[in-house]
Amino acid sequence: MKRHALIELDAVLAIARRGSFRGAALDLEMSTTALSNAVAKLERQLGVRLFNRTTRSVSLTDAGRDFVEQVGPPLQDIHDAMNAARSQQKIPSGTLRINAFATAAREILSPLILKFLKLYPHVHIDLVTEGRLVDVVAEGFDFGVRSRDLVPSHMIAVPLGPARRNVVVGSPAYFQTHGKPLVPPDLLHHACLRIRLPNGAPYRWQFEKNGQPAQIDVAGPITLDEASLSRIAVLQGAGIGYVVCGRHALRWSARISRRNG
Repeated sequence: MKRHALIELDAVLAIARRGSFRGAALDLEMSTTALSNAVAKLERQLGVRLFNRTTRSVSLTDAGRDFVEQVGPPLQDIHDAMNAARSQQKIPSGTLRINAFATAAREILSPLILKFLKLYPHVHIDLVTEGRLVDVVAEGFDFGVRSRDLVPSHMIAVPLGPARRNVVVGSPAYFQTHGKPLVPPDLLHHACLRIRLPNGAPYRWQFEKNGQPAQIDVAGPITLDEASLSRIAVLQGAGIGYVVCGRHALRWSARISRRNG
């Protein structure tokens, strides 16, 4: 089944409205030849004449009159919808759905989201925080906020905020009893507070020496699904924690679907 371009339909309606090819061509800002060709093409596809043409006048045929009556209203709805969509380029509006871990949401709420709302008051933010790793596209989100190492390779990542800095911490009481680890491998002999990633895998503590990364798969008495809970457990002397330094925000990445074209 052939699809008809809007210009062909617009041409028929413009000619019916103006009663001439020349007037319709002026309205549509196209040549009379191009307009005539568009109408002739549509008539060939439909297999009927839409206009009776003479050297002095143009009038709708019965088939043309029925066609205009049926096509006119829905074509106007289409143009209204297109104009409404274009208007959003000038004044952002609508709902922006964001999926983020609770920790990430706390980091970006004030400096990014609330600031954005002040700049674009017609936009509604729908922020969903949960501990599981979801497919933002399949779940209907516009974008997600993830730690960089959890962004799939087929997604586009945009860094948000300054770089992450983590520190190993423990309570004075714990260190008095068990001593202090001096190098990362010493952590294997201490009670550490483990973190479980949204995909279910344990988080390996990240270190770096002379530009070379190193990971330590620690062991300990408790596994938590949110890093911020480690602070509470550390203060109670439950073990050593791996937390974000208070003066450095986390580095998160916006996870956006990669679209062709």
